Amino acid sequence: MNNSYSQLPEVFFAEATPEEATSPKVVLLNKGLAESLGLEVEELNPEVLCGNELPEGAAPIAQAYAGHQFGNFTMLGDGRAILLGEQLTPSGDRVDIGLKGSGPTAFSRGGDGLAALGPMLREYIISEAMHALGIPTSRSLSVTLTGNDVHRENILPGAVLVRTASSYLRVGTFQYAAARQVPEDLKELADYAIERHFPDIASQDNSYELLLGNVIERQAALLAKWQLVGFIHGVMNTDNMTISGETIDYGPCAFMDVYDPATVFSSIDVNGRYKYGNQPGIASWNLARFAETLLPLLDENQDEAIQIAEKQLARFGNVFEREWLNGMRAKLGLLDEQPLDEALSKELLLIMKDAQADFTNTFRALTDENVEQPVWFSEDAFCEWKKKWETRRKQQTATIEESYEIMRLSNPSVIPRNHRVEEAIEAAENGDFSVLHKLNQVLASPYSYSEEQVDYTKPTDSSAPYRTYCGT
Repeated sequence: MNNSYSQLPEVFFAEATPEEATSPKVVLLNKGLAESLGLEVEELNPEVLCGNELPEGAAPIAQAYAGHQFGNFTMLGDGRAILLGEQLTPSGDRVDIGLKGSGPTAFSRGGDGLAALGPMLREYIISEAMHALGIPTSRSLSVTLTGNDVHRENILPGAVLVRTASSYLRVGTFQYAAARQVPEDLKELADYAIERHFPDIASQDNSYELLLGNVIERQAALLAKWQLVGFIHGVMNTDNMTISGETIDYGPCAFMDVYDPATVFSSIDVNGRYKYGNQPGIASWNLARFAETLLPLLDENQDEAIQIAEKQLARFGNVFEREWLNGMRAKLGLLDEQPLDEALSKELLLIMKDAQADFTNTFRALTDENVEQPVWFSEDAFCEWKKKWETRRKQQTATIEESYEIMRLSNPSVIPRNHRVEEAIEAAENGDFSVLHKLNQVLASPYSYSEEQVDYTKPTDSSAPYRTYCGT
C-alpha cells in the first residue's frame, strides 16, 4: 500500500489518526472484494479493519475539499473518513482504501467523526447492490463493531466501514483548489486527476478540456444508470460527485418503489432539490461548477475558456439522453434503434405514473410473463401501449428469445427494497445478522430471476412515507 494523493501539496489533506476501538468485532467481510484487491483475507483481522493497526505502507490522511451543499458553497473535508492509502491490485488498478466512522479529523467541524452500526450496514448493503447491478460505485470491504458508543438521538453501537474506490477525487476537491486561488495547486491537482483516471490524454495539448469532457461523459452515463433502476442518491452535493464517475456517499439514499419523478426520501431534502426527476439536472449543474474551477487551465483568455467549457457542458444532455434511451431500449428488449423508441419509452413511464406502478416490478413482469402480473396491465392505456411495443419488437431482426434475453440482463428482479434494508439493519442491531446475510446473498445476483428472490420482490405494504437519514 502507498499513498500517491499525499504527494500533492499539503493543503489538500491533513494527517489523521483513527480513534482506538476498545473491542473490535468484524460483522461483515467482503472476501470476494478482498481477493480482487490482492489482499490476504486471513490478515484482515478486527484490529486492522477498525484502524487500531495500520497496514504496511499506510499513510492515513483526511482529504480536504469544498462543496455546494444544497446549493450553498462551503469549505469542507473528510470529517469522519480517513484514507489509509492506495492498493495496487493484481490487475494493475490503483484503488483507494479508507475508513469511515473512525473518529474526528482536522475537518470534523465539531463532530465526533464516528459512525453508528446502522448507517455503515446501509452503505455496505446499497454499495454492494449497486456493484451487482453493474453501476460504477465505491465498494464496501467490511463493517466492524468498535465496542464504543456513539451518541446521536440515542446511544448507538459504533462501527467502522472499510470502503474502496478508484479514487475519492471530487468536484469539491477542485472547488477547494479554485477557492484558494493558487494556480499552481489547481494545475497540480488537475494533472494528478488526469494521470490517475485518464492517462491517455496526458500528452494532449488540450488535456484539461479533455479532462472536463471525460468527467462529463462518465457522470452523464452514471446518472442514466441511476435513473434506469430507480436509484435516488439523496444528497447530490458537489462534494459527493466524483471525477472517476463512481457513486459515493450512501447516506440518505434509497430505491424507488412506486414510479414518480417527484420521489424524495431524504429527511433533510425538504424542498425536493435532489428528487428522482431532478437528478440529471443537478448533475449538469454540479458539472458546471467543475467547469468553473478549470477555466484558468482551459485558456488564458477567460472568454475563450468559457466558450470551451460551455461546449463541453452542452454534451451532458446528449450523452445522458443517449445512455438513458439505449438503456430503455434494452429494458424493453429492443436491440436496434428506431425514431419512435423514445416516445414509446416515455409513454410507458407516463402510464406507470398514472397507475402508481412499482418501477422494478413493472419491468420484471414485462421480462417474465410467469411472474405475477400487475393488475393495471389489464387497463386500456397499458393494453394499447403493449400492442405498440409488440409491433415494435416484431420490426427488428432479433428473435423474441434474443429480445427477452437482453431484457433479463437489463431489468433486475430484485433491488434493495427499503423495508427489507430496514428489516436487516434492525435485526443486526439486535444481534441477528442472518437477515442481513440473506439479503446480501439475494442482492448479489439481481438478474438471476431465482425462486429465492420472489419474497424480496414485494414492495412494502405500509402507506407511511419512507424517510432516510444521513447518520451523522
